[in-house]
Amino acid sequence: MSFIKDLGEPSWKSELMHNVLAIIGPTASGKTGVAIRVAQELGGEIISADSRQIYRRLDIGTAKPTMDEARLARHHLIDIIEPSEAYDATRFAIDAENVIASIISAGAEPILVGGTGFYVRSLFDGLFEGPGRNEPVRETLERRVREDGSESLHDELAAVDPTSASRIHPNDALRIVRALEVYISTGSTLTAWQSGSGREPAYAPVYFGLTMDRARLYARIDSRVDAMIAAGLIGEVRRLYESDVLLPGLPAANAVGYREILDVLAAGGTDFTEAIELIKRNTRRYSKRQMTWFSSIEGVDWLDMDKAGEEEAARVIAARWREHQTGEE
Repeated sequence: MSFIKDLGEPSWKSELMHNVLAIIGPTASGKTGVAIRVAQELGGEIISADSRQIYRRLDIGTAKPTMDEARLARHHLIDIIEPSEAYDATRFAIDAENVIASIISAGAEPILVGGTGFYVRSLFDGLFEGPGRNEPVRETLERRVREDGSESLHDELAAVDPTSASRIHPNDALRIVRALEVYISTGSTLTAWQSGSGREPAYAPVYFGLTMDRARLYARIDSRVDAMIAAGLIGEVRRLYESDVLLPGLPAANAVGYREILDVLAAGGTDFTEAIELIKRNTRRYSKRQMTWFSSIEGVDWLDMDKAGEEEAARVIAARWREHQTGEE
């Protein structure tokens, strides 16, 4: 197939581990549509690996499956926590393993789909078992965030752990605090902890990636943001803000598409023109980081979506999966 960019042998890790079909790629590349078609073809259920779709009531800006799409294939790990709750890759890996086991026991095919690279890698490459919470240190850091802002602490993080700082957005107070908490509490950086051995993964991935020309992807992102605005994203954020469900500083408030509008609301503004452009810019930048993360994974079958539609891509993925299943027998 001319639109498949093989990067070597598929990534079956071990004959002793149950393999899980995983569809990865940047935002707006067509993962949802392809995954639903694959699930219908294979009798599968979808596990979302999206760090924003986990939040209840954050619907429009997270591009959750529509009601019609949800009826076509069962989805898991969507709408599982409140915007005020913290959630990390370790917890995701545990939750995803449990869901996968349940799907397999029911005789269905688990299909992991998402663009949050850290979630995907934590599930399939082992879990990071970092140190426990240090409440006094955490409280001090959180107070400093309130007084000095997250960017000031991000500068401090960059000085002691530049690798973590490069992965964490200066406005992501939750992760900045955690990284500094680890360093202050243990004397070792978060990067050093993460490079150590983690928990052994329970499942091995069979990766399929969706890619397309960057200019086309960016145009799709811009169109998607416009569609979200037309669907009422600003009103959704305003309702959540005015009901104290979503406020600056909460874990969910850092989600692209929400933090930009929240900034305007928190400042008492009414003009969202600049915020909309920021959402587009930040989403484009996020997609670039996604591709950088996923390009480091070996053995991915990359499908060029410039040369194939969602239906054709799903057909090829299902066919390759069946080839693998036959090879295992």
